Amino acid sequence: MSDAIEAGWQRIEGCQHRTLEQLFAADGGRVETLSARLDWGSEEEPGGALFDWSKTHLDDELLSAFESLADAAGFADRRTALLTGGRVNTTENRAAEHTAQRGLGSDAAVEEAAALHQRMHMLVEAIHGGALGEVRHLIHIGIGGSALGPKLAVDALAREGALVEVHVVSNIDGLALEAAFTRCNPAETLIAVASKTFTTVETMTNAASALEWLQHNGVADPYGRVVALTANPDKAVEWGVDETRVLPFPETVGGRYSLWSSIGFPVALALGWQAFDAMLAGARVIDEHFRDTDGRANLPLRAAFADRYYAQVRGCQTRAVFAYDERLALFSGYLQQLEMESNGKRVTAGGTPVRGATAPVTWGGVGTDAQHAVFQLLHQGTVVVPVDFIASVTPGDTLDPAHHRILLKNCFAQGAALMAGQTSDDPARAYPGDRPSATILCDDFDAATLGALIAFHEHRTFANAVLMGINSFDQYGVELGKAIANKIDAGGASFDPATEALLRAADLA
Repeated sequence: MSDAIEAGWQRIEGCQHRTLEQLFAADGGRVETLSARLDWGSEEEPGGALFDWSKTHLDDELLSAFESLADAAGFADRRTALLTGGRVNTTENRAAEHTAQRGLGSDAAVEEAAALHQRMHMLVEAIHGGALGEVRHLIHIGIGGSALGPKLAVDALAREGALVEVHVVSNIDGLALEAAFTRCNPAETLIAVASKTFTTVETMTNAASALEWLQHNGVADPYGRVVALTANPDKAVEWGVDETRVLPFPETVGGRYSLWSSIGFPVALALGWQAFDAMLAGARVIDEHFRDTDGRANLPLRAAFADRYYAQVRGCQTRAVFAYDERLALFSGYLQQLEMESNGKRVTAGGTPVRGATAPVTWGGVGTDAQHAVFQLLHQGTVVVPVDFIASVTPGDTLDPAHHRILLKNCFAQGAALMAGQTSDDPARAYPGDRPSATILCDDFDAATLGALIAFHEHRTFANAVLMGINSFDQYGVELGKAIANKIDAGGASFDPATEALLRAADLA
């Protein structure tokens, strides 16, 4: 760690700590200072969101200190490298070019992304046009980012019906695949196999079982019902998929950043290409803001300042995300992988121990359900948990407007209560308050908004990584368990006594 970075952290740790109540009392313009609006809609369909970080402990002193830290950490250069195809994934010696899928990157990467999108667009249109017969169902098989992104997007955007019904299967537990089978007519079903390498054990095992299901139910050419989504197209063809139904994506697009590539095929098939394109466009607005805005005005970077403050200065080991909208029921689960797989590291990109805490545990749920489950701990527990609230001004339902009014009132009330707390002579009824929260208030939840929300959190995750000095684009921690599972499968290896006992109990020894 450089002397400048160490000095930056010492300056941050030496900043005055004031309560939220004190911060608001001292600055009548605090809401305006720490809130900003971004727009990503069009004249025909306006849209955007308010990003409000005023109920966090960020103030001018802290923001200035974090801006100095970002300069010392080389944030501007790292951002440029990310957005122009530089080798930001240092351990694997390659770029991370997911933004090129949205039109922002090196010329070569953007051109390649456009060509691959056109290939996917043509296949989607052909399927919608009946080229593969009547298609009413798609079983999308993947794991990790290959499944979480499509599952989130389809669940969020296809609640009013879809052109093709999508069933996402990721778990190797056969119950998950069987559940999808029960909802599909084999003669009207396609299988999408999503795997970057086309060798992932869980995915390929599920794919083989799906082919058997098609064959056992009278489909004469099961392989003719498969679409491959992969960065290894030769392996997909070798496995049996016709090259006309192989949709490649670049090796430089990581799994948890891959929704924008051919991994988004289920979204385009379910909702139509226009919706997929709108999702890309919403994300592109965030990309441009992230590229063109410096310091505290850069909203993903500002969010990262708060994240680092709470994790490394205040010792907060978790961060909670609550969407007050049923359409984002899967959003906190999506963020778990994005943030914890990206930044759950122990060493810097240079291989030295990280200074302080890295990624907190990301968790959350849906309001108002969560209020009756976990908010007791948030308000009166002994741990402080920074909270993000996400809500929409426009309801997603057509019921009595009272539903949505109650929903929003609860959302805003929780943030107010976390901050204010309550004194009482009865200790059981006392709330300490001074508990931080941020709010993203969207005009509506449509495809562009979903794209913008995901891109915001991608860049927030990257900004956190730069401030910590780590590489957020590898995931070696995922591999050790897989390697041991392979040893168990191969036989002949010995393990600790407890594992050996479990293997015998399950008749796997």
